[in-house]
Amino acid sequence: MKKPHGLRVTLSVIAIFSALTFALTPARAQVKPGDRITAKNAGQVRALVSPGTFIAVSKGMEMNIVASSRVVWPPPFQDATEKYSAQVRLAPDHRDLLGYVAGQPFPLLDPNDPDVAAKIMWNQYFKPIASDDYDLRFFECQVAKQNPGAEQSLITQTEIGHLAGYSDIGRTEVEPIPADPDFKITGIWARSGAYPTLAPAEDRGSGAILYRYWDAMKADDTWAFLAGTRRVRRVNEVMLSSSPGLSTWDADHAGGFGAKPQEYNFKYLGDKNMLACVHAQNAPAHPCATDGGATSCGDDWEMRHLYVVEVTPRPERIQGVLQSKTIVYVDGEGWFNPYVDSYDQKGELWKTQIYLNTYRDRPVPDAKIAVYPFKREFITAASSIDVQSGVSTTCYLPGPDTPERECWYINMGAVDKSFFTTEALTKAGH
Repeated sequence: MKKPHGLRVTLSVIAIFSALTFALTPARAQVKPGDRITAKNAGQVRALVSPGTFIAVSKGMEMNIVASSRVVWPPPFQDATEKYSAQVRLAPDHRDLLGYVAGQPFPLLDPNDPDVAAKIMWNQYFKPIASDDYDLRFFECQVAKQNPGAEQSLITQTEIGHLAGYSDIGRTEVEPIPADPDFKITGIWARSGAYPTLAPAEDRGSGAILYRYWDAMKADDTWAFLAGTRRVRRVNEVMLSSSPGLSTWDADHAGGFGAKPQEYNFKYLGDKNMLACVHAQNAPAHPCATDGGATSCGDDWEMRHLYVVEVTPRPERIQGVLQSKTIVYVDGEGWFNPYVDSYDQKGELWKTQIYLNTYRDRPVPDAKIAVYPFKREFITAASSIDVQSGVSTTCYLPGPDTPERECWYINMGAVDKSFFTTEALTKAGH
């Protein structure tokens, strides 16, 4: 077929153009490779990061500026994009996705397209970082307050045995490909779970699982096992926008903006060359010594081409969401979120999520099992900062103090559907 070959050529041209854009940007941007950004010179990056990320830098999250370099998709994901994307389109209501099988839905974007924001967000949902399954083992999250120049004073520390996901559609590497036969029966698009909690002791055994359905009118199903009651209970979907306990994370903003897309409106705000951490060097990442251990810092940041989309809840589909809007920044090559800013009901900046990513064939240099035949993306650390209170929760992947060094098991069949059941959740909790 001619279309896939033409698409391959077009994508290659776009990649070359993007690389040239990255190369030219630093001269205009007031930062250059070799610069070190600290609280003292944070003003240099004010226009090159999100408002929330700038606050983090001004309070001590340091950056090393390096030259930009490319990120190439995993070959199976690239092949699926070339094979299937030509048949994908938005539904007449401009919200649902029709004809999707696997790979990226909309590899060719036109900024003048009135639906470009929706297409960018669908691309983000079907991103190349993990198309089939993932299992993040024994990762830890530390809650601390931003405190420039002071030593870290932990508020609490959490360790979770598994943060895992399984996609029923869009599969490219692990059988069944490209879809699990169960999809036609259940309509489940994807499953995720985080359990069991290992620390702190009072939360030991707690966890949750979530089912997301392809049907736009069917809300996410979520169940939680709570250590205090020792039983499973159903969780209202609106609770996914709130943060449990002392953590500043909420499910809708974990891993980037991840709420059910059909329940939100998308507005394209433009594209811009901005800084992002794409080739992090620290493995594992470590708490920042210059902001009270609130974030992870001292890693490499580079200029990237980002799309910016404003996300607001559709009141006719979901009510009670705590965020009035979320500004999502999307890397136009790797399709991850370097940062996400959310605003409270008064329209004031409330939280920012910052992601440190790396790109290599293994999550840590000394990996022995999680080794891949090609380079792929990994998140090494992620911070969720309440900019109004200064409290931050930073999760480390892998954790600096946990026995599991490799942490990331992507598209390896490390979990199957049996992990995402209330029975398994309950058994692990006990």
